[in-house]
Amino acid sequence: MSQRPVVERLHSIGGEPLVLVPGLNCTGTLFAPQIRALSGKRTVTVAENRLDDTLEGMARRLLAAAPERFALGGLSMGGYVALAVMRLAPERVTRLALLDTTARPDTEEASANRRRLIALAEQGRFEEVHPVLWQRLVARRRLADKLLEGEVRRMMVETGAQAFIRQQRAIMARPDARPDLPLITVPTLVLVGEEDEITLPSVAEEMATAIPASSLVVVPGCGHLSTMERPDAVNAALAAWLQRN
Repeated sequence: MSQRPVVERLHSIGGEPLVLVPGLNCTGTLFAPQIRALSGKRTVTVAENRLDDTLEGMARRLLAAAPERFALGGLSMGGYVALAVMRLAPERVTRLALLDTTARPDTEEASANRRRLIALAEQGRFEEVHPVLWQRLVARRRLADKLLEGEVRRMMVETGAQAFIRQQRAIMARPDARPDLPLITVPTLVLVGEEDEITLPSVAEEMATAIPASSLVVVPGCGHLSTMERPDAVNAALAAWLQRN
């Protein structure tokens, strides 16, 4: 399967450019509802995050392809990449959206689980990764949603085993970004699903408290994949964020 371009250009309308960074095992489909809602007034691009095995590598690839100044949003691993961009080139980011993510480093338990999933992928058993991850990706009531699950599974297949392994290694090696949060001065949205089991609402509150120009949005009835589970609520929060001074 051929890789996507470094940054896939989806719309070119004008207005403040927006770069979105998907999470682990995710593609631009993760943000499809947001792209439809927001791209009428701005250029929206989805960053390539499958080619590097470090967050810094992903961030540098994003910066090389992005406009000189842009709004930046990332979900889960995409949030880790966004925070790496803020460490490398904060002057280029006009505003920041951190969706269902954390500034904390990986715990040993989480890293051990990642190593087990990497082993499955390396053994040619990548299809066994999805059912393990799916149980924690969405709110409990959405676990039986076959349409949503099908979209998530297709993103995994498009990502592929080798990219998944690179992404997991990058995630495990991420630094503790909490000391950097008070240095973020641009308008920042911190958003989390109320039922997110991977990056808890308490972790989102921790980030919002530490970032001076931040607002916190907790989406009810929603798990980790907020952009797909509750797109209208996320779209409204992003639209308000894009209008903030």
